[in-house]
Amino acid sequence: MQDTLPNSLALQQAIQAKINFKTKPLGALGYLETIALQIGLIQKTDTPQLINPHILIFAADHGIAKEGVSAYPQEVTWQMVYNFLNGGAAINVFTKQNAITVKVIDAGVNKTFDDLPNLIKAKIDYGTQSFLHSKAMTLAQLEACRTEAQRLVREVMETTQANIIGFGEMGIGNTSSASLIMHCLTGIDLKLCIGRGTGLDDEQLQNKYAILNRAVAHHSIDTHLPYEVLQTFGGFEIAMITEAMLEVAQKNGIIMVDGFIATAAFLVAQKVNPSILKNAIFCHQSDEKGHHLLLEYLQAKSLLQLNMRLGEGTGCAVAYPLIQSAVNFLNEMASFETAGVSNKD
Repeated sequence: MQDTLPNSLALQQAIQAKINFKTKPLGALGYLETIALQIGLIQKTDTPQLINPHILIFAADHGIAKEGVSAYPQEVTWQMVYNFLNGGAAINVFTKQNAITVKVIDAGVNKTFDDLPNLIKAKIDYGTQSFLHSKAMTLAQLEACRTEAQRLVREVMETTQANIIGFGEMGIGNTSSASLIMHCLTGIDLKLCIGRGTGLDDEQLQNKYAILNRAVAHHSIDTHLPYEVLQTFGGFEIAMITEAMLEVAQKNGIIMVDGFIATAAFLVAQKVNPSILKNAIFCHQSDEKGHHLLLEYLQAKSLLQLNMRLGEGTGCAVAYPLIQSAVNFLNEMASFETAGVSNKD
């Protein structure tokens, strides 16, 4: 560590100097400057590149959805998978606009899919168990999620050379999972972690809180063990996103974190490996109730706040051009010296 620290410090100083001597006042590009420095440090260069951006959408069903925590029926999960594959969802519009590749992963949807372009079959089971009555998944299923996610990320990054990956999700009931993961791993009051999800009214929201409160009371778990929390309350898609993020960081890639559910998955990953924060760009602050508190807990700043709460990775797709802008100004903007512009004394 002591051998590499001076080099790391020297690199940080070199990138910061390059940013500071662009033809602009100090700090005038705001948070874009922070992102440029972050990406340079991830890639260990003052001329970083974004290569083959991908968004991986993990889809799975949740046993808790049958308990009345969602405004939509469980069938919407598989129907939306087909919508993604047919190019009709918001994520398809935004990724097409910004030249981002989308892959959809069946992590555990309650549906058998044929072989389809851009669909990756990694089904662990046809949905989790209801965590109102038992752990959401077995330990073997959790391990299978981890193994599959590691394999998928290696395959994508090695075959396409992608070095920036965003994570989306689809799964009716998954805001309930995310809320309980957040509550357990942060200690934030459960009521502050629960939002309207797919659009619950006040009465439905109260019912959701009562159900999730019962689920917490039903389990006795060690909240210092992130994988135990994930096994108890997670979904197959959340578990895969967690491990996929860890794998991207292991390979020095850039992680684009979407909204509330993706950030809950990131929270688990951060508890496993705190250094993962240096690889993460938090693309937007979701309008889902608990997200701003979760970002504050992680001491994370979001690029955008557009009152979005759709999921699917849409926040990543919308934010990506800003990440491009950060890299492009670092590489292409003239310095005072090269432009022949006078700097301040």
